[in-house]
Amino acid sequence: MPRVQDLGITIGLGERGPLNAITDVPGVRVGHATINANLADGRGVHTGVTVIEPRPGLARQSPCFAGVNVLNGNGDATGLEWIREAGLLTSPIAFTNTHSVGVVRDSLIALEREMLPPDDKAVYWSMPVVLETFDGLLNDINGFHVKPEHVRQALLAASSGLPQEGAVGGGCGMICHEFKGGIGTASRRLPVEQGGWTVGTIVQANHGKRDALLVGGYPVGRKLTDEHSPFNAMLPYPGMGSIAVALATDAPLLPHQCARLAQRASIGIARTGGGTEDSSGDIFIAFSTGNVGLPPADYGSKGSLTTPVEMVNNSAISELFVAAAEAVEEAIINALLAAESMVGNRGYHAEGLSAETLLTALKASGWQGTVANT
Repeated sequence: MPRVQDLGITIGLGERGPLNAITDVPGVRVGHATINANLADGRGVHTGVTVIEPRPGLARQSPCFAGVNVLNGNGDATGLEWIREAGLLTSPIAFTNTHSVGVVRDSLIALEREMLPPDDKAVYWSMPVVLETFDGLLNDINGFHVKPEHVRQALLAASSGLPQEGAVGGGCGMICHEFKGGIGTASRRLPVEQGGWTVGTIVQANHGKRDALLVGGYPVGRKLTDEHSPFNAMLPYPGMGSIAVALATDAPLLPHQCARLAQRASIGIARTGGGTEDSSGDIFIAFSTGNVGLPPADYGSKGSLTTPVEMVNNSAISELFVAAAEAVEEAIINALLAAESMVGNRGYHAEGLSAETLLTALKASGWQGTVANT
């Protein structure tokens, strides 16, 4: 499927990374496990798990500074309170559906225990980060189809290449701006004189009203209201849903700076016409790989009393905020473009937003085909 950059659409002024993905941040890896099945009784299973690894190896043995932000709290997540308190990400990050948060969390703990060295005598505890969005229209969410083997599959599939987008992994059954939604990713790389750092993001987009959709600032949603959209009749509140966002950077940010970076995801969401619904869980996490050698997440060994760290000065951090906002904005549109039409649970149907349909709506909104930054 074409991505935003392939269509010549400009999103902001920043330079995209080589893959235009969260995996442009060195060491970050992404894996999916996707479940698609149509059961004999008419139920449709369209769900899964997406796993983001912040560094190679066990995250607990090489933590990252991290921070979180919640734009609207009609959602759920595990592991965020300790990040708020200690500022450390000590596990992979997983995306899944609302009713599978528990099994994904427990499975990540079990998998981590398997990977620990046999002679590891540290006091063991784990609070993995799992974010969710609701796929209960297209997926038989109460069938609890995500199992431990799917979490293992996603973790083992994690790689540093361009992640799959659209109806894959945790995003399999999601709906975005009343089109088929799901997983999207993008990145921005700062010029050398601004640090040369990369900011990448991956989103699980399951939010927004169709008539509010903006692309590159153009109100394309107003031109798309005649497209087939059955969801207003199904949803108690049009536009209900959620978006989960993970942001990564190799800039050496401290925890409070990571929280500030996470906050800027809301700007990217707003630029696509989202972020204003009461019935949406909009939860964001940002982590930095820029400081290495942070103490492991256990109390098994006592090393030095202090650890030297670096930080980006406030005078240089605005460019990272801009990069985060642009990357999230583009990742949402990439999710829409990659997600094909789906007939889901009990015959519910989500129409994909094709490149042709989007370009037609852009031109009808006044877009003249500005050449994109590539």
